[in-house]
Amino acid sequence: MLVSEIFLSIQGESTYAGMPCVFIRLSGCNLDCNWCDTEYAKKADDGRKMSINEVIIEVGKFKATIAEITGGEPLLQPEAKELAASLVGAGYTVLIETNGSVVMDGLPEEVIKIVDVKCPGSGHGESFLMENLAYISPNDELKFVLSDNEDYEFAKQFVEQEVRGLTSNILFAPVKQRLEPAELASWILRDGIRVRLQPQLHSYIWDEEPK
Repeated sequence: MLVSEIFLSIQGESTYAGMPCVFIRLSGCNLDCNWCDTEYAKKADDGRKMSINEVIIEVGKFKATIAEITGGEPLLQPEAKELAASLVGAGYTVLIETNGSVVMDGLPEEVIKIVDVKCPGSGHGESFLMENLAYISPNDELKFVLSDNEDYEFAKQFVEQEVRGLTSNILFAPVKQRLEPAELASWILRDGIRVRLQPQLHSYIWDEEPK
């Protein structure tokens, strides 16, 4: 598989936020979101070719029990599912972050899927495959990245009409420097919707540059 980077950080965008996590970022993406913060991982040919065993060895060098497969869009690489199974077998709590535009079948049931439902402001508001809702379990998470009120209304409607109890792990994440967390919080409180406000925790800790 083609790997952009493997690194240890603080999980910042899920219900596991705040916990140490090893990230395996695979190269290549089929979308081009307006506020992508991993431009360097979009091209598959920019990645380093690694076997699943080599990835497992690299991950094992870090002191963490949570591992996340991310991208890019990791499910573009068929080996991602085998990697997920190998990480589960090695005793990790395994997360996979996907943009929802690739079919999510074949993942081990132990893997926690963090599915990014793209809102209109991303430029890919129609990219989510509705058939993927069939693969959402109560342990999985749906994430909506919001840049403005239009995105918020889109996400609220999606949750109310489509999610229907599939999972209670619903994340509303404001785009940093485009939507203030306080403003998003006010909309959530006004409407009384049962979602989690999820700023990118890592960006507030380090204000990190890409890579």
